[in-house]
Amino acid sequence: MKGLVIIASLILFFACTPKPEALNFGVDACHTCKMTLMDKKFGGEIVTQKGKVYKFDDIKCMVDFYNSGYELQDQMPFKLVIDYSNPENLIDAQDAYYVKSDLIRSPMGGDVAAFSTKENMDLHKKEWKGIWLSWGELVTEFK
Repeated sequence: MKGLVIIASLILFFACTPKPEALNFGVDACHTCKMTLMDKKFGGEIVTQKGKVYKFDDIKCMVDFYNSGYELQDQMPFKLVIDYSNPENLIDAQDAYYVKSDLIRSPMGGDVAAFSTKENMDLHKKEWKGIWLSWGELVTEFK
């Protein structure tokens, strides 16, 4: 009997562990603007400690949600964005390198692209004549 309780507790623990999901382009809708996710170079996802997954078609939509107070920021263990250089690949938003430029055509006009490496960010920043932003600066930019 005691073994069953331990097994049930472990199953419950692992079933409730929050984890990211892949973005399903052409199927999933943005939580903020309700548009279907289409552009595989843009998007993001927030996962709460309770396991609720919010998906976004543009980094601006994600940051607007993040700043909205709808969920507590300290209750979001996963904040992920698409790596522009590796479409559909989600990376940690806090570790990403961001470029903001009027030449970037993101789905909701956020004009921001995320990169997993500084080298890729630098190449695009020069091409787009953009500015580099950290996660903290980006969150402030869209307040």
